[in-house]
Amino acid sequence: MGNVTKDDALYQEMCRVVGKVVLEMRDLGQEPKHIVIAGVLRTSLANQRVKRSELTTQAMQAVVNALAGQE
Repeated sequence: MGNVTKDDALYQEMCRVVGKVVLEMRDLGQEPKHIVIAGVLRTSLANQRVKRSELTTQAMQAVVNALAGQE
């Protein structure tokens, strides 16, 4: 794999985070609407007991901002 820029790494992590939430919601029988995905990520970010990499935290916040129209 070639050099991955910081923006590329953030984008890839954002895609991974959203994909994980969408698949988990599907498994629970819920429709993955954008506002619900943003809410799930906000709730996850509020849980300070979960250890995450800085990249994952940034990606989660960027997704919330994009889905909530705060970009």
